[in-house]
Amino acid sequence: APLPLDGQLCFSLYSASMAITRVYKPILDRLGITYPQYLVLHALWEQDGRTVGAIGERLALESSTITPLVKRLEAAGLVKRARDTEDERQVRVSLTANGRDLLKQASCVPMQVLEASGMSIEQAVRLRNSVAGLRDNLRAAVDA
Repeated sequence: APLPLDGQLCFSLYSASMAITRVYKPILDRLGITYPQYLVLHALWEQDGRTVGAIGERLALESSTITPLVKRLEAAGLVKRARDTEDERQVRVSLTANGRDLLKQASCVPMQVLEASGMSIEQAVRLRNSVAGLRDNLRAAVDA
């Protein structure tokens, strides 16, 4: 007999991902951004001036997924795009003053999500490390 959905790791991870995205939504709505846009901004808050490709690598997404997100963030005045001066095939994305200022407003987001999870910081760190290990093992299995 097939394993029930609730007994499958993939379904637990999928449904947890959906639940956490629902927690993020009202928080990010107040900031005027979506969750995927938040991820792009976060990559730039870590290291400003990344190329579209580098943002995609950081987020494990294709450049074709990143480009429309960056265009919407640019239209909102949070980032600017420019061709790389050394390689015109590359597009560099940089935060504007508004994009940098948004970091201050978004700094409370992780704690709000942690609070909603009902977990301690230690529990959340252990879970994150376990999930990251799972992700790395699965990537290695696919790449093998």
